[in-house]
Amino acid sequence: MATVKAAHYPCSTASAPLAQRAVVAALLMALALAGCGKPETVRQPPPPSRDWSGSQPNDPAAANAVLMRAIGLVGTPYRYGGNTPDRGFDCSGLVNYVFRDMLDLRLPRTSRELAGMQGPKIATSRLAPADLVFFGSGGEVSHVGIYVGEGRFVHAPRTGGTVRLDRLDGTYWRDHYTGAKRVLD
Repeated sequence: MATVKAAHYPCSTASAPLAQRAVVAALLMALALAGCGKPETVRQPPPPSRDWSGSQPNDPAAANAVLMRAIGLVGTPYRYGGNTPDRGFDCSGLVNYVFRDMLDLRLPRTSRELAGMQGPKIATSRLAPADLVFFGSGGEVSHVGIYVGEGRFVHAPRTGGTVRLDRLDGTYWRDHYTGAKRVLD
């Protein structure tokens, strides 16, 4: 797969929200259609949804580049300590790879270090695409993902799994959500 750099996504500030939503919607539709033909699984109905309008990123081109790369890695195998598409990813390895590959931005390696880095904490109502979302229990952060928009995030969840999209309001993630940080200024 060819690497797309942020410079290839010029957006004016006026068209960024609509253009970004269109990109996210198209990517989510492509992922949904990719699952066609597989045996149907029975799922519980989703919990009541909320308004995920949130905020727009300060740098829409950089956010789009991060999102395109992260969503493009959906299906990559999970591997503890992994930090490349060839070897697989753990949660923080995925975050580090995407931001380094697309923006040459070096971030702390672990989810705990990422949560502790300087920068504003973001209220759920103010989440913007490319924000980092954190999960854990007992006051400890143990997992991180990249917020995509509309209540969804990309992450590498567990051994035996793959990089995937999940909803913040899913039962497990809602109950273990600890906060968010904005990386892009």
